[in-house]
Parts: sequence; C-alpha cells; structure tokens
Amino acid sequence: MRMARIPSSDAHDTIPRLMRMDVVNRHAKISKDGDYRLVPILDDAVDTIISMGFEVTDGEAHSRDRTPPQVRIRNALSDLPEDVLSELPMKWEYVGDIAIIKLRPSADPYKARIGDVYAEELDMDTICVDRSGVSGEFRHPSMELIHGSKTESVRLENGIRYCFDVTKVMFASGNVDERERMKNLDCTGETVVDMFAGIGYFTLPLAKFSGAKRVIACEKNPESYEFLVRNVTLNEVDGIVEPMLGDNRDIPGRAFADRILMGYVQITSEFLPKALELIRPGGIIHYHDTFYIDEYMERIEAIFTEHCGDRRFRIEGVREVKSFAPSVSHYVADVRILD
Repeated sequence: MRMARIPSSDAHDTIPRLMRMDVVNRHAKISKDGDYRLVPILDDAVDTIISMGFEVTDGEAHSRDRTPPQVRIRNALSDLPEDVLSELPMKWEYVGDIAIIKLRPSADPYKARIGDVYAEELDMDTICVDRSGVSGEFRHPSMELIHGSKTESVRLENGIRYCFDVTKVMFASGNVDERERMKNLDCTGETVVDMFAGIGYFTLPLAKFSGAKRVIACEKNPESYEFLVRNVTLNEVDGIVEPMLGDNRDIPGRAFADRILMGYVQITSEFLPKALELIRPGGIIHYHDTFYIDEYMERIEAIFTEHCGDRRFRIEGVREVKSFAPSVSHYVADVRILD
C-alpha cells in the first residue's frame, strides 16, 4: 500500500488536512516509523502528496479496528478485579502523543499494565494520570507517568499550536469555547493586555486571528513564560506579541490599552485596580471569575461599582465558561469602561 511519510512534528496539522482532502485510505491504520507517521493514502493521491513536499513509500498497512477504544481497553484488561475494571476511565484528554487519564486509588497496583494498554489502544507515546488537578498560585498540575517518558508535546486547537509540558503547566481544556471566541473577536488595530497569559491560551488566538496590532502578554510563572515565548514563535506572532515575565501589577503605562484580558479566577478582583489603570476610556475588560450561579450578575455589578469609583462602566455581556463546583460556575464578563 502507498504510504505518506509524515514527520511526527508535522503530523498534528498535516494528517487532519489530508483527511479533509479525502486522500487518506480510511480503511487502513496510521502507523509509526521512528520520528515519522506512515499514513495510508489512495493510489491517485501520490502526486498530491509529493507536491506537498512529503515522501511516499510502499508499506504494509493493517486494517483499522472499528471497535471503539473503550471496548478494546476493557477487553485487554478484562482479568482485572471487577471493581477496578468498572471504574477504568472511558474518556481522556490528548496532548499530541500524550494521553491524560484519571484513575482511582484502587487501580494503583495495576497502573503500569493499565498504562501499557491505554498506550497501545490509543496509539500514544505517554500515558499520564491526573492525580489531583492543579494547585497553588501557579496552578501546577499533579501528574504521574504510568507509561513512557515524554511529557512535552504540542496540542493543536482552533488553528493554534500550544506547546507545553503536561507535568509543569496546566491546560484548561474546558475553556476551548472562550479561546475560540478570542480568535473571532475584531480587534483591528488594538493594543491588548493579557494580564494572565499563561502559555498563551487567549493571547495566541487573539494575536493570530483578531487583527490586534499589539498584545502585551504578562505571565508570572517562569515555566509558563518559557512556553509562552516558544509558542509566540511557533505560531508566528513575534511581531505582535510582547511577552513579559513578572507581576502584571508592574506593567508600565496608563490608559493605553483598548482591551484587557483577565483570565484568572477566584482572586481576579484583586487585580482590577491595575486593569482600570491600564484601560483607556471606551476600552473593554474581559473579566473572568467564579460565582454562585444565582448571583453572578449582582456580584459582577458590585465588584466593578466598588473599584470604578466615579468612572462609568457598562456590562455588555456575561458568558458561562464552564462549571467550577456544585452551584458555582466560571463566568466571563465583557465590561466596557466608558470614561
């Protein structure tokens, strides 16, 4: 069978593109060959693949098993105790060639074997267990490797590449809709400040697609900042994004920002005075925070009333980003500062 030889570093962009072009033989399985992915292609697609700069080789392709991976995983681990088997995770999160799962403590005696099976059935290099979410000021993840050793990879989402180490940096997959919204904003010619940039969660889609002229991306965590700098280059927005390592309350200047992103929760209001110092009259603040679902509007009104003083503001919209805890959700409010 004819196979397109795609470098693994390009696979996360190129393979979906080939799928959309209908040149992939969907009845055969994609396989690995060192640092390459071997993608089975249709016979009449050879010239197309070569014109894209990729090598075409002959190889043996195995039929794709159409059994869902959840079923294959349970079958492969069917000899485990029933209480362990019944609680195996049937969903996971992908970060390139890394899959992240959650396991109950009862599965720990079998975790090495579980890791091997998940890696095989999901075709992943590394399997990590998310032990206790994130903690601390820097939102540090608690990850344990149960298969493989690779912890750094690239996640492709909405046309943006996010490179990060899953053991060092959190990635809030539940915020995908808000990252998509940042991509679709019209920020033509604007100066934007991202006060909690992380690895570029909101900075990157906004800088790449919204038309913003300048994005100051501030991040206090040195490990997140390292990936922010790398991701700016990876997504070719070096001329737009200005990464800044440090406390956002040290950002210099007054009344120069057209838009401010405040993508933090629980203590966001502590940083609102600085945002109000940076925003120009008529500018907009995207304010993230957590509230009880029956009082979020009142709380947002109260927070801005307290901090704005004599300055007028208008809440132009509030969106629920995701559930945070029982009866509590993460919201983002778009607040225009009128004067």
